[in-house]
Amino acid sequence: MQDDAKPAAPASGRQYHHGNLRAALIEAAEAELTEKGVEAFSLRGVAKRAGVSHAAPAHHFIDAGGLLTALAAEGFARFLESMRAAQRTAAPDPVAQMNAAGQGYLDFAARSPALFRLIFSSDRPDFADPALDKAASASFLHLVEGVRRLRGDTGAASLAGLLQDESLMAEVAGIWSVVHGMADLMNSGRLKYLQGKPPEFRQKILAEVLRRLSAP
Repeated sequence: MQDDAKPAAPASGRQYHHGNLRAALIEAAEAELTEKGVEAFSLRGVAKRAGVSHAAPAHHFIDAGGLLTALAAEGFARFLESMRAAQRTAAPDPVAQMNAAGQGYLDFAARSPALFRLIFSSDRPDFADPALDKAASASFLHLVEGVRRLRGDTGAASLAGLLQDESLMAEVAGIWSVVHGMADLMNSGRLKYLQGKPPEFRQKILAEVLRRLSAP
């Protein structure tokens, strides 16, 4: 009889140790999500894709929602890194940095549409989970700090305090809505004007939209 505490050997011949099974399941979960969507997502399907026993995921995740929660936390971390990666190649002034962050936002949405929908449009992840809450909050704070730099505000402040600044939050909501809307419309194929255009053209349009939004 097979011991369910140890994952079965995958068809590919790979062997998973208990320590890296969690990472392997998250990787398989993203592939399952991409292929089948969140509605048809299941632990059984992920286990089969990872080449482990059906019981193996239970050692790390209570149910499919738990695995999607972990995947969402990973998604937010990659989303934040996509923005930061674009900013590292941009000029250091606040406007260029905000434009670059927006470009990184669009890049992530185009590169990982299923993950993008999971972290922004699905109610299956548990956003009260500490790890997911921390990852999501870090991404939001990155946007807030970018808007603060646009406003010339560089003083130290807590997120709780910043949330009480109605003027700041209005500007954050405006910029976020525009960039997210562009990403969502492009992924759904509705923003046909930008479909198939090179990244430089998309970046130019985004910069112009943000310039108009931030104009006095």
